[in-house]
Amino acid sequence: MLHIPGTRALQAFEAAGRHLSFTRAANELHLTPAAISHQIKEFEDQVGVQLFHRTSRSMRLTEAGEVLHMATIEALTGLTGAVSRARKMVRSTSLLKVTADAQFAAKWLMRRVDSFKKAYPDIELRFDISYEVRDLELEDIDIAIRFGTGKYPRLCADRLFENVIIPVCSPRLLISGPPLKEPRDLFRHTLAHIEWSRRGVTWPNWKMWMAAAGIDDFDDSRTIVFDTSTGALQAAIDGDAVALADFTIVANDLSEGRLVRPFQLGIKMAPEFAYFLVYTESMANDPRIVAFRTWIMDEASKTQV
Repeated sequence: MLHIPGTRALQAFEAAGRHLSFTRAANELHLTPAAISHQIKEFEDQVGVQLFHRTSRSMRLTEAGEVLHMATIEALTGLTGAVSRARKMVRSTSLLKVTADAQFAAKWLMRRVDSFKKAYPDIELRFDISYEVRDLELEDIDIAIRFGTGKYPRLCADRLFENVIIPVCSPRLLISGPPLKEPRDLFRHTLAHIEWSRRGVTWPNWKMWMAAAGIDDFDDSRTIVFDTSTGALQAAIDGDAVALADFTIVANDLSEGRLVRPFQLGIKMAPEFAYFLVYTESMANDPRIVAFRTWIMDEASKTQV
């Protein structure tokens, strides 16, 4: 009878084959290199083939090892996905697990959750707040809100917003700072924006906004640049800068008076990037997904420039 290695041996082999290092595999799995070596030796004894060619300085998979490594990846991926699906099947049918990044959750999603609870009191929402992209097929997450292209294999993606980047500042700045009557007045203020680019697309910055306003002699050397919009928005709220921000993210700050728009000119984000509601094809007709999709699409339609 063929002996199939246990899960621990499979995990050790998959990690060692991917890293081509027992030490790095051990660090990933929180084991010792000796433990990884023991698992690999046990694996080799059970299947009756050598998995690695080892020298004092390097290691590589044998031809048989490459075949088994590919099969191990497929087996572990399939098992992980099956466990995730099984858990979703047996857990409470009223629970919906949603993942979103921290900024979107804080600035937009959480401010509207009460209306979902009132509309669908029988559905319990549980949130995973993270900038990591969760694998909806392998992890115990039902639905995601992602900023990206919406092109995700085997996943459904519904576009939520048309992203428009606008200048915002504290209302105090309009009172105590230099006047903001026309775009050139911005030269006398500290300007903040984020630096972001993907696939040849650049997030609108002040140089781009000035060009749209008909100004071609803007010197951007004095702008403050952030990796994410959190810092730029806080600088604007604190009255320290005029920031370029996504209207979606600042809609509540504008309606509640924490921020104002000194100028109405906005720049549309490249259409291939936007916030999307993402879920697996197999979950598309799940009543909880249908309810959440119906609700969030309606809310999104209310948050347009």
